Amino acid sequence: MAKADLNKKPFDVAGMFDDVGKNYDITNTVLSFGLDRYWRRRTRERLGLRPGERVLDLAAGTAVSTVELGKSGAWVVACDFSQGMLAAGGHRAVPKVVGDAMYLPFADNTFDAVTISYGLRNVHDFEAGLREMARVTKPGGRLAVNEFSTPVVPGFRVLYKNYLPLALPALARVFSSNPDAYQYLAESIRAWPDQADLARAINRNGWEGAGWQDLSGGIVALHSAVKPG
Repeated sequence: MAKADLNKKPFDVAGMFDDVGKNYDITNTVLSFGLDRYWRRRTRERLGLRPGERVLDLAAGTAVSTVELGKSGAWVVACDFSQGMLAAGGHRAVPKVVGDAMYLPFADNTFDAVTISYGLRNVHDFEAGLREMARVTKPGGRLAVNEFSTPVVPGFRVLYKNYLPLALPALARVFSSNPDAYQYLAESIRAWPDQADLARAINRNGWEGAGWQDLSGGIVALHSAVKPG
């Protein structure tokens, strides 16, 4: 069984996601009690996308988030380092590119906005990933990071932290093609920086003005920032 830490081996994580691609969308909807749709919509709204803008959806997985972002009229490309995940979303008619967040296959200053949802935890060096996202974003461009975080209600925070390592893998055994992967995901969420620490990391790696909105009581935090002009 995979054990999570913040020194992830990229090929191991990519292989894990290759294995879960088949049932990934339905598993996420079940495990989040349907909140995943709301979280995707809030990400799109937070970016304030306009028709014709160029947007990078990083760690896009099966591209369900890419489709949501595209409702704005922007041109959105899905990028993920798991070929299996992108293949599982092959029925979604959006451009797809295989790429590592630390070595993005795009030129400098390409995108008006970049977003990554529930994937920054899985980047081998997430601060290097933030710098790469800044590199490919135009000056004045926007960043949105939607990521599992630290609940803000103390009693619920304890319940949630205890729920993850028990309930997440148990439910995944019913719905997922690789339930061990969800053990990894539960542990990685517990090890992840809280809202303020992540905002500081964003600000020191090519972005400014990082702040966040807590969604669903802080189960998810939606961070946003701007690339200096």
